[in-house]
Amino acid sequence: MRITIPAAGALVAALLASAPAVAAGPDSVLGQWRATAKHGLVEISRCGNSICGRLLESDNIRSNPELRDLNNKDSSQRGRKLKGLQILGGFKGDAGQWSGGTIYNPEDGGTYKATITPAGQDTLKLKGCIVWPLCKTQTWTRVR
Repeated sequence: MRITIPAAGALVAALLASAPAVAAGPDSVLGQWRATAKHGLVEISRCGNSICGRLLESDNIRSNPELRDLNNKDSSQRGRKLKGLQILGGFKGDAGQWSGGTIYNPEDGGTYKATITPAGQDTLKLKGCIVWPLCKTQTWTRVR
């Protein structure tokens, strides 16, 4: 059987169309990611059946490695160091994304509903919402 050029082109197109599904596997979000806000570096790892993320560095942490969680709405938490603080948690993996989780923002002390969606091998979209539709999406880039 001979494959014609149009059939081969259709095969290549089908393979390319299926590639994002492979890249969006449950472990595709694991690793270190550069956040857009304050040049934050977040490490996402497995936490049981879920994922969680810890803040490793930011502009403010580089200036003061002992920086504390001073803006936390819970005054008993304000003595925690920001470096190493878990800011992502509670996610469930489904349909190529992690949803049902939260992100903590140390700048305002708020915790927001969040969804993490892989957008390629080295990019993910993190959407945080106060309430729908009051959401903000950031694009994070994998650090190699």
